[in-house]
Amino acid sequence: MSTVGSAHNVQVIGSGETTVVLGHGYGTDQSVWKNLVPHLVDQYKVLLFDNMGAGTTNPDYFDFERYSTLEGYAYDLIAILEEFNVHKCIYVGHSMSAIAGAIASIFRPDLFHKLIMICASPRLTNTGDYYGGFKQEELEQLSGAMESNFQSMAMGRAPLVIGSDLESEAVQEYCRTLFNMRPDISFSVVRTIFALDMRPFLPQVTVPCHIIQSSKDIYVPLSVGEYLHQNLGGKSIVEVMPTQGHLPHLSAPEVTNPVLLRHIQQDIADA
Repeated sequence: MSTVGSAHNVQVIGSGETTVVLGHGYGTDQSVWKNLVPHLVDQYKVLLFDNMGAGTTNPDYFDFERYSTLEGYAYDLIAILEEFNVHKCIYVGHSMSAIAGAIASIFRPDLFHKLIMICASPRLTNTGDYYGGFKQEELEQLSGAMESNFQSMAMGRAPLVIGSDLESEAVQEYCRTLFNMRPDISFSVVRTIFALDMRPFLPQVTVPCHIIQSSKDIYVPLSVGEYLHQNLGGKSIVEVMPTQGHLPHLSAPEVTNPVLLRHIQQDIADA
């Protein structure tokens, strides 16, 4: 396997003319898609990869400067698609990876047929005319608490992030992959996400976007999905699922998988 492929633990499975690419979010790795993949492999080729910094990647490859913005992840995604000769893919991205996919699509729209964005936000902090869900000082407090006592802070927030109790399988799985990350890398990724402001670039995203949200998500208010819908440069559609939490594909696959499969199979004109 190529250097890019091995560095990102790329797997290509399934069969079909169309490739579905799955991009995981912060605190997880490609295993987060375990409930969705079996529903795809008979009809699609599926490309799975790990973002640099995930606990399953070599921490020596994590370039703190490169990944101080999501452009670093976007360039990685483009390199992976080029290396594996993927064009016009259906890209399913969660959270930060949804935004990284949108950035990649600005640089290389030819690589993407459409983007399916799960629980994505272009900016977490509020401004005068935009509600991202957080005041700047709240994010600063969160970041400081994580760096001073990461394990207890993460354990305390995990049930809120997932929308389930601490003993649930989904919370336990999330904690497993989250604590797999090297702490200094984890803090760096969090700072990158907290500093993100993709709003000025949304009109440049012309690839069709399917915006999928949980009805209750501590990181992404419902108004954010509508903001994306109104400001993206191409066709878009919003669907709010009756799920709780920021990782519905992990915590509620019985609800989320049928929604994702429908958006993968149907283009916006057909929806």
